[in-house]
Amino acid sequence: MRIGVISDTHGLLRPEALAALEGVAHILHAGDVGKPGILEALEEIAPVTAIRGNVDTAPWAAALPDTVTVKLGGRRFHMLHDVKELTAPPPGADAVIFGHSHKPGAEARDGVLYLNPGSAGPRRFRLPVTLAVVETGPEGLHHEILPLLD
Repeated sequence: MRIGVISDTHGLLRPEALAALEGVAHILHAGDVGKPGILEALEEIAPVTAIRGNVDTAPWAAALPDTVTVKLGGRRFHMLHDVKELTAPPPGADAVIFGHSHKPGAEARDGVLYLNPGSAGPRRFRLPVTLAVVETGPEGLHHEILPLLD
């Protein structure tokens, strides 16, 4: 299963992000959505699971959970916006998906993938504009962080 992972759109959904997400079976948005239209546009590509980030304070965002664990492709993905708020991954989690820092990165810790897709919204400082794609398979999870701008 191919899963798109996006975060920190801050109300900006770039055409490059939409193109990179074409063909995914599900999209995970790790918070700081910014505007409800972002989720509506992503839903046109694939089903979306989204959480609330620290900028998602408008009334529409009250429906978004702070954290969620979702099972996709036989794997469990735990999502929260700021990984510093996580004391330990939930039992059985295969991946922890987070955002907030706008810094893309991934690492395995005790067999759990910790993945920050970076920010797909407005550029912050000199950080890259990115999202990620995760593929589930019998051997586990394979991820790729995709730059959206040169």
